[in-house]
Amino acid sequence: MYKVLLLPGDGIGPEVVAQARKVLVSLGKEHALAVELEEAQVGGSAYARHRDPLPAQTLEIARAADAILLGAVGGPQFDHLERDLRPEKGLLRLRSELDLFANLRPAISYPSLASASSLKPEQVTGLDLLIVRELTGGIYFGQPRGMRVLEGRTRQGFNTLVYDEHEIARIAHVAFRIAQKRGSRLCSVDKANVLEVSELWRDVVNAVHRDYAKVALSHMYVDNAAMQLVREPGQFDVVLTDNMFGDILSDIAAMLTGSIGMLPSASLNERDRGMYEPVHGSAPDIAGKGIANPLAMILSVAMMLRYSLNEPLLADLVEQAVHQVVEAGYRTVDIARAGQQPVGTDEMGDEVIRAMLQLSSKN
Repeated sequence: MYKVLLLPGDGIGPEVVAQARKVLVSLGKEHALAVELEEAQVGGSAYARHRDPLPAQTLEIARAADAILLGAVGGPQFDHLERDLRPEKGLLRLRSELDLFANLRPAISYPSLASASSLKPEQVTGLDLLIVRELTGGIYFGQPRGMRVLEGRTRQGFNTLVYDEHEIARIAHVAFRIAQKRGSRLCSVDKANVLEVSELWRDVVNAVHRDYAKVALSHMYVDNAAMQLVREPGQFDVVLTDNMFGDILSDIAAMLTGSIGMLPSASLNERDRGMYEPVHGSAPDIAGKGIANPLAMILSVAMMLRYSLNEPLLADLVEQAVHQVVEAGYRTVDIARAGQQPVGTDEMGDEVIRAMLQLSSKN
């Protein structure tokens, strides 16, 4: 019996997590997937009720779970809060407390959505890359950090970028192992020409590479990597990078596919327990309208099945169902073209489940 924690969060989070729940219930009925679902609060919804974006009871349940499905956190109504009380802080604390250091963010272009990309269709056709981002170190967590007043009453903000060899090596091993199972190409992205931290990053990645001789390793400065992603994204297979660079590059990669609403992600610890979430944010402008795209959330379920629950066949089934639905022409508003009638969040979820049943009956 797998224990899965649902964290709907804020904005459109509850709407898309509801579709993930439907998919898991269907897998339980049709494929005897033994999953115990529990729900808790995080982010703004948790602050509104508990005055804490990560209540102690949520963290306790999360520690006992085999996997976590997160909707989204944040919203403009929380922007006035002190930084430590904002919804995003709850998410950062959860990642840190569970040591979810490895963030996997795939970017896959579906043939029928190639025209929805920001790039020309021929540039993204067949695109299938994976960004492996270090998630619990770097400038987002480094100390010291803060705000201070200098002489002359000039305010100064400061953050610290720091990585040690262990942090770099463990994320590098994750990326190399994944590359072995894909196209055996890994590009490590850094800024070694100006940052000492990146010099160490490159040295450690080169050392780890000795254990993975069959994987072709290259290095690229982050500014060039950003340019190459929009110039020739097909050159990449697995991209390894640090926390801040990964944050930026993965959002660039997301737009190559046509919509950020199509992309899942996984955040794993050393035991492959993890938190799975769509790349998109809480989208408060469309929250409650029933039009959010749930496919990134459903594809996050597939990643959970593959990496944390050790159910690769069911992961394939979910991914194939999403592909079938997209190729059949079903579109939410974010991926609909002119003249196409979009479907709502619930209907898209229902279509994926229908496709899962059809695929299962064929097999």
